[in-house]
Amino acid sequence: MQLNFTKMHGAGNDFVVIDLISQNYTLRPQDVRRLADRHFGVGCDQVLAVEAPDNPQVDFRYRIYNADGNEVQQCGNGARCFAIFVREKKLTRKRTISVETAAGVIELRVLGNHEVEVDMGSPEFEPEKIPFAAATRQNSYTLLADNTELEIGSVSMGNPHAVLRVESTSTSEIDRLGPLIESHPDFPQRVNVSFMQIVAKNKIKLRVYERSVGETLACGTGACAAVVYGILCGWLSDSVTVALPGGKLSVSWAGEGQPVIMTGPTAVVFDGSIKI
Repeated sequence: MQLNFTKMHGAGNDFVVIDLISQNYTLRPQDVRRLADRHFGVGCDQVLAVEAPDNPQVDFRYRIYNADGNEVQQCGNGARCFAIFVREKKLTRKRTISVETAAGVIELRVLGNHEVEVDMGSPEFEPEKIPFAAATRQNSYTLLADNTELEIGSVSMGNPHAVLRVESTSTSEIDRLGPLIESHPDFPQRVNVSFMQIVAKNKIKLRVYERSVGETLACGTGACAAVVYGILCGWLSDSVTVALPGGKLSVSWAGEGQPVIMTGPTAVVFDGSIKI
């Protein structure tokens, strides 16, 4: 079968986006791995699937697959690309789009210049819901990795995140610490790892080591988790510019019980088809 797709990216976090409403196909893990392969396939960090919703109150179902073929709960940069994709493919004319994900329903608002604002929902801090092995909720935790004590924040944005504050993202040991924390036994579903450098109350630099992927040029949920952790600790204001290697995102959060709002760019790279 020839499967049509669109290659997109959000701040350098790149995706293969597939319309599975117009095309009758069920993605298999081996299909995802082939599509994501940068040498023998199309190449991407994640494969995104557009499906009809199970919930009649929302517009679409949004499914996310990491490059290793595993389905994950949430991807903020992908959500922005999803919104542009369904409008450009004329699957909807709405500018405010509700989609169901494995982590719950999120709302996407298409702005001008291919920018999209995403209501990411409220962050989750209870350890058992992240999930993270801790007796009680705290703002910061001590994690032992490779005989090194690390102070981290842990939060779920629909997927689990660990956040480390560092002096400089350019000198942090991301290649060493990223895999150690990602697979740490205290995170039973593994974890995305953010390395945050605070530049000012309203600006941070961020690098993210994503579970099952490695370091990516941008991570929307990682940006949200880092800002939330920084606000909880009193380091950041309620609206922050996040500078990632692939571009900038804007993240705001009014406090506990409130949704995290993320705004950022998207880009269409090319359309194509591949034989599956």
